[in-house]
Amino acid sequence: METVAQHQEILQYAEAYISDILMLKNIFLQTHDGKKVNQNFGLPFLLAKKENKTIAFASLVMNGKGLITFKIYNKMEMTDTEMEIFFAHTEVCFKKNNSPNFRNPEQLKSSISRMVSWLNLE
Repeated sequence: METVAQHQEILQYAEAYISDILMLKNIFLQTHDGKKVNQNFGLPFLLAKKENKTIAFASLVMNGKGLITFKIYNKMEMTDTEMEIFFAHTEVCFKKNNSPNFRNPEQLKSSISRMVSWLNLE
């Protein structure tokens, strides 16, 4: 019996920085078929990379009940398993972080509004 070796690319995770924002804006716009970001863009905090190329990001957002949560946007280049792993990793990071954007809804709303305004200046 012959064994077939499968090459599995490993996802890498990194914090989102201001230098990543324009690339993340492009991922968001690709998933929303739009020309401008909106409040759903949120405040990015975590990236998923494959071969040093960003393929997904997690963003802090407000849910319908006014609570802070996160949403993941991706380029559809992730397998279901990779998405599950990224979601679990994001959830751990989300729960561990105690900065104001992660715990204070008013602070997050303000941060998201400023981010959206800045990104739509073009």
